[in-house]
Amino acid sequence: MASSTVGDFVVERMHQWGVRRIYGYPGDGINGIVGALDRAGDAIEFVQARHEELAAFMACAHAKFSGEVGVCLATSGPGAIHLLNGLYDAKLDHQPVVALVGQQKRSALGGDYQQEVDLISLFKDVAHEFVQMATSAEQVRHLIDRAFRIARDRRTVTCVIFPNDVQDLPAVPVPPREHGTVHSGIGTTVPSVVPPPDALQYAADILNTGSKVAILAGAGALHAGDELIAVAECLGAGIAKALLGKAAVPDDLPFVTGSIGVLGTRPSSWMMEECDTLLIVGSSFPYAEFLPEEGQARCVQIDTDARALGLRYPAELGLVGDSAATLAALLPLLERRTESPWRASIESEVARWWRVLEARAHVPASPINPQRVFWELSPRLPDHAVITCDSGSAANWYARDVKLRRGMKASLSGGLATMGPAVPYAIAAKHVHPERPVVALLGDGAMQMNGINGLITIARLWRDWADPRLVVMVLNNRDLNLVSWEQRVLGGDPKFDASQELPDFPYARFAQMLGLEGIRVENPDAIGDAWDAAFRADRPVLLDMVTDAAVPPLPPDVSLAQAKAYFSALWQGDPEGMRTLKAVMREYWASFTAGRSEKTTA
Repeated sequence: MASSTVGDFVVERMHQWGVRRIYGYPGDGINGIVGALDRAGDAIEFVQARHEELAAFMACAHAKFSGEVGVCLATSGPGAIHLLNGLYDAKLDHQPVVALVGQQKRSALGGDYQQEVDLISLFKDVAHEFVQMATSAEQVRHLIDRAFRIARDRRTVTCVIFPNDVQDLPAVPVPPREHGTVHSGIGTTVPSVVPPPDALQYAADILNTGSKVAILAGAGALHAGDELIAVAECLGAGIAKALLGKAAVPDDLPFVTGSIGVLGTRPSSWMMEECDTLLIVGSSFPYAEFLPEEGQARCVQIDTDARALGLRYPAELGLVGDSAATLAALLPLLERRTESPWRASIESEVARWWRVLEARAHVPASPINPQRVFWELSPRLPDHAVITCDSGSAANWYARDVKLRRGMKASLSGGLATMGPAVPYAIAAKHVHPERPVVALLGDGAMQMNGINGLITIARLWRDWADPRLVVMVLNNRDLNLVSWEQRVLGGDPKFDASQELPDFPYARFAQMLGLEGIRVENPDAIGDAWDAAFRADRPVLLDMVTDAAVPPLPPDVSLAQAKAYFSALWQGDPEGMRTLKAVMREYWASFTAGRSEKTTA
């Protein structure tokens, strides 16, 4: 590639940083870089999203599923503004993303010009580690270098703003050697990945002393599955998982208690209530009420970022290091337990819980119980599948009912918990892993927000994928379901139809119009066959699952305050009061009988 303009040099420098794909949407404010991408040929692929927000989600997912820096691009003013939600998703989930955005000409800035927005101020929070505007060609090399190095090594969002006249200036690949210039480079960063021996021994002493060890794994432990399992086996511990860490260890291991928190499992809550020692690995799980009471458990925490240590629970020892390397170094110092009543209790709780979930999934509903959709998916997931999920009630069933196996990848919006990322995440996953089947799980609210537009992109691109299987599953209940339940259980208010009801939409027929396959399912006995057909298809498939909004996404424990709020909502005339009450009673009865039958069998 020849660097004739600043735009050409930006593309060339990004290629040197390893960038091979950019997600974005064009506009005249960024034309100089878009034109350079065209001139560069196949050096960097440009993936056109339907909206800049989707491009930012794709860049975030690219980082999550590849381990590389994700890159998104947008024009000035409105285009740059549209990136923000996806960039905040990346920031709060600690993903390395670089945003390249256009700006009006330098001579117009400060003149209240059309589409002129103070972009440095706009991005100052989301890209607080590094946001700069290029005002000369000599700056560009170090701005690109710093943006990529800081994004990669700090695992954060950075932003470089390019006035459109700067993009067309002659390139300066090597700044002049004079006072006031910066000479940056693309060098490898070698971080310190293992704490010192005395700190590891201190950690081992704490863990060896405990008789009831619980492990909490998060996104920072996704690459440390083998080490987590080895430590848990050695200590007789159980492993709970924050949502972003769901793929860290397989769900089919008997000592994996599953997700933790409001969307979590009863075994995870029980383990945290009973443990005397807590090992937190790569997690910043925020909800203190689901962690041990302060003073109950001694705590060791491992994280690459010292700022995260002791933030959620008062850790006695914080270890700054890579989770896999630190656990591997710690393992020889741990005392192996041959028999563990604590482990036996954990496995008993986990076995009972899976029985409870199976019973809940098969509770009759009108027409389909959404839990059964996820329960039927688990045994049908192809090996090495990638699963994306949206915020809303779909996240409840994903967190609890989907059994991930070794080798699978999965993610959602964790820190921001925003609506809309499941489909753009899935598109990015297919670009990163075109040979893998991908499944996107979302509700009709998120589908109407972003997913419908995402289908258009899928229809355009799927023929380029080595494995064409991408399944988009929509829970079609015509309700913003999680918020409806939050209104009842947290606010004590009845469902507010004007805010909660969604228009009906023919999702499957729309997919068929685009040349994809669409399957509408209204009978619970057809769920399994529909999943099978979707994974056999020779093209992407939209599964329109017509589900019952009255089925409650029950938390692992219902507090007295939540019960009072729910009955207050019923008393005030919830429009679906009797249906939801019957559904709640069926769920509790299924849980009760499943627990009793397991004990009787034992």
